[in-house]
Amino acid sequence: MKASELRKKSKGELNKTLQDLYKNLGEFRFKLSSNKVKNVREISQIKKDIARVLTILKSKIKNQKSKTQT
Repeated sequence: MKASELRKKSKGELNKTLQDLYKNLGEFRFKLSSNKVKNVREISQIKKDIARVLTILKSKIKNQKSKTQT
């Protein structure tokens, strides 16, 4: 997921994406514990995607607050 793609989404869509990523991370960890995963690097990619979404979501909230205060 690219940051430019995420910036185009609304806050609701970002929250939905975040929920999906957390769900994927949980499923991936479960598969990892049962040795059904071949690509272990995918877990770090999911974590990075979560961080990306959270960063963009917080910046949108911060921008919205600054616009309402002025």
